[in-house]
Amino acid sequence: MGVFDKLERRLERAVKQPFAKVFKAEVQPVEIASAMRGAMDDRAAVLGPGRTMVPNVFTVELAESDFERLSSYSHALTDELVAAAEDHADAQRYVAPGPFEVRLVAGEELETGIFRVRPAAKDGRRGSGGRGGAREFAEAQQAQDARREEQAREQDARRAESERPRDEQTGADRGYEEAAYQRPRESSRPRRRSGPSLDIDGRQVPLTAAVTTLGRDEECTVVVDDPGASRKHAEIRISHDGPHQQVILRDLGSTNGTYLNGEQVGSEQLRTGDRITLGRTHITVQLEG
Repeated sequence: MGVFDKLERRLERAVKQPFAKVFKAEVQPVEIASAMRGAMDDRAAVLGPGRTMVPNVFTVELAESDFERLSSYSHALTDELVAAAEDHADAQRYVAPGPFEVRLVAGEELETGIFRVRPAAKDGRRGSGGRGGAREFAEAQQAQDARREEQAREQDARRAESERPRDEQTGADRGYEEAAYQRPRESSRPRRRSGPSLDIDGRQVPLTAAVTTLGRDEECTVVVDDPGASRKHAEIRISHDGPHQQVILRDLGSTNGTYLNGEQVGSEQLRTGDRITLGRTHITVQLEG
């Protein structure tokens, strides 16, 4: 018996006919559960032998029309979606930093029948990950992403080598050979930084102003091209207390929330290596020194 078959039967028992009307030709609960399962599998991070951690908080963005229609059934639906997530975690032997949660919210610019699932990790008293599980998960995610980026660089280098034109007499074009080998080395060489900066998809953005705003609005200091980000999503403030520098991340009332190392925050001091998440965009913080 599949997880989603059980989910459908439980939903029918929970609300019977009302759900049939609510979900007819619209968003289906099984579709949401399937997307949650995919998010768990995609973001699973191996922490050690026999210990794979997954996100435990899922924010489901619905179109305004779908959200209004489902609001009266949100408790029954989220309870069953949580049960489906727990079933999948048990089946795959996943652990989580805390209890599973599902939140339904109205998403910006979504058409009826379209939804998004945004996973995050949050510490809790009952989670298998225990105290600090969300940070442990975030660190494992960073290491996993770094490995993937390194593999991608190696594949690019191999591809460049295989496509390098050969000279019939010497066997190689030395000028092209130098270019092909120098680029991968430069991209993997640590860069010296003179101050705080953000790493966004491999692009370094220095934090030169006292206040840096992030969001989809073109007036923001850093424009984030992500439909899950609000127009003015968050800001980073830099202040000095004598010789000490403080870098503070603050959410600006965003629709989907601002996450730091997998946990939703309102205002939090940043440290080197912290991972900020706006929608589907991940930003790594690098501070001076």
